[in-house]
Amino acid sequence: MIEKLSHHWGLMQGYLFPNLAKVEELCPKTDRHRRLVYVLEFVRVENFIRYFEGHVGRPEKDRQAIARVFIAKSIYNRAKTKDMIDLLHIDPVLRRICGFESKKGIPSESTFSRAFKEFANSGLAELLHEQFITIYHKDRLIGHISRDSTAIEAREKAFVKPLDATKPVSAKRGRPKKGEIHPAKEKSPTRLERQGSMSLLEMLDDLPTQCDIGAKKNSKGFGIRWKGYKCHIDVADGDIPVSSLLTSASVHDSQVALPLSKITHKRLPHVCYELMDAAYDNQITRDHIESMDHVPLIDFNRRGPRDTRQFEPFEQQRYKNRSSVERVNSQLKDNYAGTNFRVRGPEKVKAHLSFALLCIAVEQSLKLLF
Repeated sequence: MIEKLSHHWGLMQGYLFPNLAKVEELCPKTDRHRRLVYVLEFVRVENFIRYFEGHVGRPEKDRQAIARVFIAKSIYNRAKTKDMIDLLHIDPVLRRICGFESKKGIPSESTFSRAFKEFANSGLAELLHEQFITIYHKDRLIGHISRDSTAIEAREKAFVKPLDATKPVSAKRGRPKKGEIHPAKEKSPTRLERQGSMSLLEMLDDLPTQCDIGAKKNSKGFGIRWKGYKCHIDVADGDIPVSSLLTSASVHDSQVALPLSKITHKRLPHVCYELMDAAYDNQITRDHIESMDHVPLIDFNRRGPRDTRQFEPFEQQRYKNRSSVERVNSQLKDNYAGTNFRVRGPEKVKAHLSFALLCIAVEQSLKLLF
């Protein structure tokens, strides 16, 4: 990364700064400008978006420049695309960094909306994130992967599960009368049990992603409810998010542990410990992690007074590293527009969050160098 950073500074001094000399007094280069330039140089959106010119019909607006604006939207902590368009009109430095030569070249809000839909359907942000983690962290020895989810509130109608008319009516509740025999209930395998024989793609297809109602206890033990989604994140040492998944708000955390672990293992094969809270406490998850030669450190969900399991002193000390995923969740919501966004639908919500996690991953990785 040092060589990449040195090359980038040479590029900036040779191209960007001279072109900005005329406006430097009116709009000085800020810390956010530098942060944005770092992120753009390392993610290289032009590797995934081609520039088309000379085709029949009306020319398409530059998708590379628009993608850079959505990355800037996370760094500038803007919830609305309209705010970024206004900022592009008044900030010539930001405008040139994103790739627009003048105010006339800035697309309309509807063009940004269409482009964002294209990025969401193609999974551009996830591809950029995967490329960055694979190039700069794949050969690292990762001590701890911390896994957790965070509630994502959405401004859309919650999905209502329709009643299944083919489902048989359950037997009468309570103790059966004398001589009455209740038929035995057929217990179907849970999603977590089914995942043991599924491929990664099958696991992802089986996870619901529509907007619905979620409920859980917060860190203080109080119950909370929200309408929207859940963002499940794996974080490596250094507060670097390495993979993420978006599901419905009602999905239990334990149902996402196996697919998320497989995605992370593909990107970072050298991992020692996987840290999770009590929501992931089940034998299937533990066996899966051990099958990859990782050590599971999962807090114990004690379901009765006879359950006296507890960490060893050295395990308890290592488990403190799980706070890294809490810090990333906080960064995502407080500083990278992870809340109060205006997009709807799981694809667009996932794209919005993935752009933010991509920026966090790059900036946290650069902090390891300084």
